Amino acid sequence: MKVRDVMTSNVATVRTDTTLRDVATLLTERRISGAPVVDSSDACVGIISEADLLAKEAGPTVARRHPLEWVFGADPDPEHERRRAALTAGHAMSTPAVTIDADRPIREAANLMIERHVNRLPAVDGGRVVGIVTRADLVRAYLRMDSEIEHVIREEILRHTMWLDPTLFRISVSEGVVDIGGRVDRRSTATIIEKLVGLVDGVAQVRSTLAWDLDDSKFEPADSREREPGAASVSAREHPRAMHR
Repeated sequence: MKVRDVMTSNVATVRTDTTLRDVATLLTERRISGAPVVDSSDACVGIISEADLLAKEAGPTVARRHPLEWVFGADPDPEHERRRAALTAGHAMSTPAVTIDADRPIREAANLMIERHVNRLPAVDGGRVVGIVTRADLVRAYLRMDSEIEHVIREEILRHTMWLDPTLFRISVSEGVVDIGGRVDRRSTATIIEKLVGLVDGVAQVRSTLAWDLDDSKFEPADSREREPGAASVSAREHPRAMHR
């Protein structure tokens, strides 16, 4: 699943010359905590958030001042002073902007948010902002992905590929980890199911408790040139293709 599949396309943006009052109005009306700041070509140049607006109103920071600074005075923090003096989004925004290409996998967006300690990422296409993705978007995407993975396993693999009744199997999916249990006729059938499940897009791990009636792993055909047709020989005839594209 890509960022484009989960992002909000109707993204609220502001220009670098947008006044802070207009920024505050936009954030309040849209019920959002931040917005991308774009230039005349719609390229993202920064992020303006509630925290940036609060920095504008905050007084001088004194918590970390050295005792001697109380006597001789402290050198002003240029960044803090810039934000306090800001009148527009371009002056108050956080920069450089952390963005992600709209066609990148959502796992890359999740990793980037964690590494850069941000809650939202503007999604870009050709340098232009085309959407925004938040941590809440990714959480919903992972939940939806788990349910889609379970559906693929039950319908595409068990029912339509292996010709088995999906209701006879216990399947649960959490964050891409699949737990599957049940009983099949042969050990080779269980092995094929496990391999096919592992090929489904989004599956990170397969934990199988499948049981079987017959262990055919040590059986050898009477003629090595002629394999027995059926489930046990599927992997020898055809490399399984990836599913859930």
